[in-house]
Amino acid sequence: MTTPENRKITFPAEWEPQDAVVLAWPHQDTDWQPVLAEVQQTYLNIIQQITRFEHVVLLVRTEAEYETISILIRDKQIDPGKIIPIFAEYNDTWLRDTGPLTVKINRHYQFRDYRFNGWGNKFEHALDDQLCEQLLKHPALSDNETHKSNIILEGGSIDTDGRGVLLTTSQCLLNPNRNPSMRMQDYKKLFASDLGITTLHWLQHGEIFGDDTDGHIDMLARFCSPTIIACCSCTDSGDPHYQPLQMMRKELEGLTDPDGEPYQLIELPIPGAIMDQENNRLPASYCNFLIINQAVLVPVYSDPNDELACASLAEVFPDREIIPIDARSIIKQGGSLHCLTMQLPTGCLSQAWK
Repeated sequence: MTTPENRKITFPAEWEPQDAVVLAWPHQDTDWQPVLAEVQQTYLNIIQQITRFEHVVLLVRTEAEYETISILIRDKQIDPGKIIPIFAEYNDTWLRDTGPLTVKINRHYQFRDYRFNGWGNKFEHALDDQLCEQLLKHPALSDNETHKSNIILEGGSIDTDGRGVLLTTSQCLLNPNRNPSMRMQDYKKLFASDLGITTLHWLQHGEIFGDDTDGHIDMLARFCSPTIIACCSCTDSGDPHYQPLQMMRKELEGLTDPDGEPYQLIELPIPGAIMDQENNRLPASYCNFLIINQAVLVPVYSDPNDELACASLAEVFPDREIIPIDARSIIKQGGSLHCLTMQLPTGCLSQAWK
């Protein structure tokens, strides 16, 4: 019998084997409406690439809506058998923050359903806060236990090496618009009990302009292995990113892994400024890549640094295909590729759905 004393909790790294990636289809009642046709084509590109390697769990509002999407899927020559539609209502499509986190307890998986408050009550979120409940009761996923928490936590705000180390930012987690009574020591206890985290690295610096999340780590710095961290960099002293990213790099240089060794840092240059119609800078970041089975999907922006970023990640992931995804439509709503997705480790899908 499993007791609290003999439970081993691990929080899998993104590069570990996966059953599926969860996405939510953008529809006309989301903030995507002004660029809906463009962003739907981007979604089809993402789905086409993911389904080469694993399943896609696709959240859609209704069966009728999925029938229309199915025509687009067939036109794109995507295998419909690799897509699991789940019908649900949602405000937006940022599954990294509204989807479940998955932990492994001994040999079994458990979904963690945290609260979501629209990144500090900036946006309507009532449906998104209930999204996990709708998703996880589906028979494709319902074999797994679900733990519901009253803590507000977004998946994009944390990144793990899969061995008990977590990377995060104080500007997000300690922002009073999330859990105002929680301090660093409170999060340390939470992550130890909920996610099996033994080492918690806090970054105090780093910023991507146009990011609505108060500094999500998945826009700034990402584990590529237990010893390698990819991070955003800027060498142009005239760019407003220069100082905060230089200070972040110094922080990263001071971190060590559990063996006391410094991390190898892989610098991914910030793309040149991409502006919206109001001349606000959009949050283009190569750190918002998605690791899937045998591949890494990299957001690109029709920028001279696209090729350099992809080449740098190819060196880090030599056994995975590097797949560029045009993310210019995605950043128009304040996020990028990784923000749209949530992976499900191998063993999460019920056998009948594989």
